[in-house]
Amino acid sequence: QVQLVESGGGLVQPGGSLRLSCAASGISFRVYAMGWYRQAPGKQRELIAASTTGGSTNYADSVKGRFTISRDNAKSTLYLQMNSLKPEDTAVYYCNTVSPTGIATMRWGQGTQVTVAS
Repeated sequence: QVQLVESGGGLVQPGGSLRLSCAASGISFRVYAMGWYRQAPGKQRELIAASTTGGSTNYADSVKGRFTISRDNAKSTLYLQMNSLKPEDTAVYYCNTVSPTGIATMRWGQGTQVTVAS
């Protein structure tokens, strides 16, 4: 059974940093492109960062230069280092696979809440 468990969220002031983790089980983690998605209140869930099996990374313009995605295949864990956080980064953050068309293919986890406020 596939399970994706996100952690590391919290309340942080603008300009601060957080590191999110996503522990995956029930899948062959290393063979999947993985990504971080987020859903802000009243908005659709969006893909913001992706990590391919070959080690390439891609970012949405809104987080480029501030967020860094990484993965540890041995631990089946995906990370998101978030720096220079802004109030508009407030959202629930999820991890999932990323298909060639940019679609998540696994059951969603519970996500982790990130709130950026002073």
